[in-house]
Amino acid sequence: MSFRLLVAAAAARRMGATASRRPRRLPALAPTRGFSFTAARCSGQTLVEKIAQRHAVGIREGELVRSGDFVAIRPRHIMTHDNTGAVIPKFRSIGATRLADPQQPVFALDHDIQNKGDKNLKKYHDIEQFARAHGNRFYPAGRGIAHQVLVEEGHAWPGTMVVGSDSHSNMYGGVGCLGTPVVRTDAAAIWATSQTWWQAPPVARVELRGQLSPGVVGKDVIVALCALFAHDEVLNHAVEFVGDGAHSLVVEDRLAIANMTTEWGALAGIFAVDDTTLRWYEARACRPAAAASEEAIAALRKSLETDPARWAADPDAVYAKRLWLDLDSLVPHVSGPDTVKVATPLPALEAQKVAIQKAYIVSCVNSRAKDLREAADVIRAVQRARPDTPVKAAPGVSWYVAAASSQVMADAQASGDWQVLVDAGAKTLPPGCGPCIGLGVGLLEDGEVGISATNRNYKGRMGSKKAHTYLASPAVVAASAIHGYICSPAAAVRGTVGSAAADSAQSVLFGIESAGISSQEDALSTPSPDDAIHGFPVSLSGRLVFLPADNLNTDGIYPGKYTYQDDITREQMRSIVMENYDPEFSRVIL
Repeated sequence: MSFRLLVAAAAARRMGATASRRPRRLPALAPTRGFSFTAARCSGQTLVEKIAQRHAVGIREGELVRSGDFVAIRPRHIMTHDNTGAVIPKFRSIGATRLADPQQPVFALDHDIQNKGDKNLKKYHDIEQFARAHGNRFYPAGRGIAHQVLVEEGHAWPGTMVVGSDSHSNMYGGVGCLGTPVVRTDAAAIWATSQTWWQAPPVARVELRGQLSPGVVGKDVIVALCALFAHDEVLNHAVEFVGDGAHSLVVEDRLAIANMTTEWGALAGIFAVDDTTLRWYEARACRPAAAASEEAIAALRKSLETDPARWAADPDAVYAKRLWLDLDSLVPHVSGPDTVKVATPLPALEAQKVAIQKAYIVSCVNSRAKDLREAADVIRAVQRARPDTPVKAAPGVSWYVAAASSQVMADAQASGDWQVLVDAGAKTLPPGCGPCIGLGVGLLEDGEVGISATNRNYKGRMGSKKAHTYLASPAVVAASAIHGYICSPAAAVRGTVGSAAADSAQSVLFGIESAGISSQEDALSTPSPDDAIHGFPVSLSGRLVFLPADNLNTDGIYPGKYTYQDDITREQMRSIVMENYDPEFSRVIL
């Protein structure tokens, strides 16, 4: 299927057109190149552009993919999870009967795995049967959160492009894989054709300088970035993390940062493959039933050594933005409440003595073995300081822990970290999303305050709209659960917090070197009606509803807890839309 045909077909899909089982001949479309709004044609390529180039379909010899270009892409894999149940009927509705490439789709059930109701169990059974019938990869409920599973199983592989029908597909960038989300309709199209259309986004270069101090982790980096650059600086961009600070980060921290580039507004976030990446894979290759063979990792290392240009941006690559953050100046940060665009240095927030009622170490951003170890180490430190008193969660605090995968859980159990958390009163949940998406047990209730190692703290996301949520690293969550107030591990060891702690906070150093570079040749011109692709309307008309709110998030538009109810009707959708923004919205507007 040609690139232009894919674009036209996608246009029809997104306009709500019903696909016929008999192919319809589309009008001839003149072959034109996409436009670019960030890169001069004579410049080198960014890392994002290079990876997209390798997965582009039908481009002419010598033609380079640039930011702004519309290209047909064939991703290495397409991931769907519980929403596979919604993609299957879309796949069938376009007349497809088999997968174009059975090795491409990966199913991993992870969101509503605590739900043992007949309807959900049937849905899971039907998804598994579909996978068995078509021969694609399937991971059942309990194996883990899809993003973690794709990294562990080697599906999200360095230097490749992997898409997922989930917004946190950005996470694959932590291992040098270009991960980006697609909608369910596009997932169905990839199943049927192995490809879809994609507009290469503008690319922001984020230089991380220096090194993190002890006790500061990747979660603090991305929480700080979301708040320091809170004016859409990277909205709909892909982000490339570079600099000595980026190379100093362990893979687990890179995964956490890439994961939450979603909340920062980016379409992708990626770290270049380096020796740290390779050593992480080499350590995993020694495990029983390792997903990546020693031969594959050796080939990866050889390619990095013999063809380094393949694995990095060109020196003359052009970026839409150039930002920087000094890691040496960074202290632990806490996001919120109820927004990622506000973050407070932990010493300052600790002095406010914010009481909590719930604490969470769950989700794809911060439930890996390193995270659980850091949380357990806080408990161990407190226990050493109070050898005669068993360490438990503070009175009135409910604490929930779930591993990112069954493999992570096995590692944490083998190390003893899991039992340390359980002995401290943590209530364990199966490897999956659970409270992060507002499903299962342990949700926030009216008036409660929670601190979580998850990636979203939007109102209503983890329970009641009348609750408040802060985001922090697993160590800070563990310390806060033990103390009953948001605090540092050191404060939990002392057993007290005081205003003096605020004095240790320092200014974080950050900045913008360039707001963007473009050329006259590539400036985006205003299109005329004649430029519209066949099937697109040249104008739209309708009622305009003004919402007096900045940064309205997806959970405000459509609560996440409803997105996995495949049989929900349009009338039911009408009644719940904007529920977290205004419970009366549907009554007032409709």
